[in-house]
Amino acid sequence: MLIIIPNKSAADIPYLQSISLICIEGCNDQASEEFLELIKSALLAALEALAPGSLFGLATFSHKLGLYDVQGPIPVVKNVFIPPDAEGTLPIELEDVMPLLQFLAPVETCKDRIASALETLRPTTSWERTTAAGQGLDGVLIGGRGFGMAMEALCNYLGSEYGNTFALARVFAFLSGPPDYGAGQLDTRRYGEQYASKGEDADRALLPEQTPFYKDLAAVAVQAGVCVDIFAVTNEYTDLASLKFLSIESGGSLFLYTSTEDSTLPQDMYRMLSRPYAFGCVLRLRTSTEFKPGNSYGHFFPDPQYENVQHIICCDSYATYAYDFVFENNVGFSRTKSDVPTIQIAFQYSVVVPPQELSISNSGGVSTNRTKHSLQRRLRIRTLQFGVAQNIHELYDSCDPEVVLSLLVHKVILASLEEGVREGRILLQEWLVILTAQYNDAYKLIQYNNGSSVRSQIDVAFSQCPQLQPLPRLIFALLRNPLLRFHEEGVHPDYRIYLQCLFR
Repeated sequence: MLIIIPNKSAADIPYLQSISLICIEGCNDQASEEFLELIKSALLAALEALAPGSLFGLATFSHKLGLYDVQGPIPVVKNVFIPPDAEGTLPIELEDVMPLLQFLAPVETCKDRIASALETLRPTTSWERTTAAGQGLDGVLIGGRGFGMAMEALCNYLGSEYGNTFALARVFAFLSGPPDYGAGQLDTRRYGEQYASKGEDADRALLPEQTPFYKDLAAVAVQAGVCVDIFAVTNEYTDLASLKFLSIESGGSLFLYTSTEDSTLPQDMYRMLSRPYAFGCVLRLRTSTEFKPGNSYGHFFPDPQYENVQHIICCDSYATYAYDFVFENNVGFSRTKSDVPTIQIAFQYSVVVPPQELSISNSGGVSTNRTKHSLQRRLRIRTLQFGVAQNIHELYDSCDPEVVLSLLVHKVILASLEEGVREGRILLQEWLVILTAQYNDAYKLIQYNNGSSVRSQIDVAFSQCPQLQPLPRLIFALLRNPLLRFHEEGVHPDYRIYLQCLFR
């Protein structure tokens, strides 16, 4: 069922624009030219994919935050220096540096000027960094990626106009290494620790975040209506375990490219921006009385007041969300046909509607004479009823291996984050052992005499149940995946975090 909800603000304002804000690191490493060329290619592809009426903003960060004005005849950049200390704040509000409506340019009329501004991007010079950030021991430059402070300032900058100028802001942040300057700087020395010699579990040491800064910043982004996508183009340790919260908890994604040479970043940007998307989403799940939701999985954040209500800043048709369920008591489901397990899913969201679609959706098919895109609030409600298996055989026959694997991946990721990769592997192996034992018992494949089995041949291939047969092979493949392989086997911790975010 689809319900169109009248939206007064949408009626008053034909189209609250969506914003694509690009935040690029002004890098200064050996591969900086290659990094910037890749980013330029990706952004030129993004310009072609942006929806009509979108606003575009370009910012760079290093030891300073640069805001680009691309609405004039030539691009102009205004900089504000980022304090080097972790507790520092910007000396001036960004609105005072450049008014937001001057910073955000309409893509339709400024596309060529935006492209010209991209061509002016240059790496931060060594002299600039030395003067601003100082030097460490042996003359090694320190500082230069003031990512945390830049993102915090930009979220506050955009939040001032959330709901007035724009309905959604998507920030695409590009990094070539770890934030190491100002608020939100990360200490990457933990990657070089000799955990084995200390008798410590390297995976348990490297998977948790080292600071709550980016998790707290995600909450700021959500309040400002900002969805953050992070693109890390690097092969050095960047501590994505700390950075990931800014993206996944604001409804965005985390991408990792270990090389500029074979990177698919331009293609990924185009595909991402050319897909239809919804924003300002609220997802609610309700169940009948016998059971209730357990864990929930996906790039959303829970409502602070109501149970089983999730908020999603932005999503498209590729976004997936999963739940597992637990019984309310030890009785289980009722066996009566009139009282069947029921799930109701309510999904409320906003979309940008072209003029022709808006005319059709109006009651009576009356045209509104609007020529611009408009904002429309929708509510989809889906109620599902399920039959109860009469025996274990029916339960096995109704199994969907892909759904089972998807939920197992979520569970082992959660176990890995809480207890370490080793525990995640054990959980997966034990699950398969228990399933195999229960299956053999259900099909009477093992006969017992005085408590011990009289047949040693166990059916581990689930030969009598086709629906279960793919599972052992899928479990084996998951155990061999870098997601569950050990640090000692050469799995980079950032790559593991990237996979966790990809599969969540």
